[in-house]
Amino acid sequence: MTKKRPSADQFAFTFDAPRPATLPAALAGMDARIARTVSEILKHEDRDRIVIAAEMSVLLAEEVSKAMLDAYASPARDGHNISFARMLALIAVTNRFDLLDRELRAIGAAVLVGDEIY
Repeated sequence: MTKKRPSADQFAFTFDAPRPATLPAALAGMDARIARTVSEILKHEDRDRIVIAAEMSVLLAEEVSKAMLDAYASPARDGHNISFARMLALIAVTNRFDLLDRELRAIGAAVLVGDEIY
């Protein structure tokens, strides 16, 4: 059974500006939240994690392994948080800009992809 994932034309769009995180503890638990996002990306990806890791390795010019992706996707493995560079590489190879947008909205930002900038 083929897993379906949202395409770029399925983004939820709103004219409401995201609100920046300013309250105390507004970003508490972000490491676990990002781990769940990594897990969501990998769960809905048709390609094997080995392939995704290899594509990330090429983009970053450094080794990323399947075991690393598994660790990044586990909120319980709090000693293995994904770096911002690796998160961006994961987003780039999976085209999950919708999930990047969701996470950036937590700090008051949003994502525009390609021609959306116009």
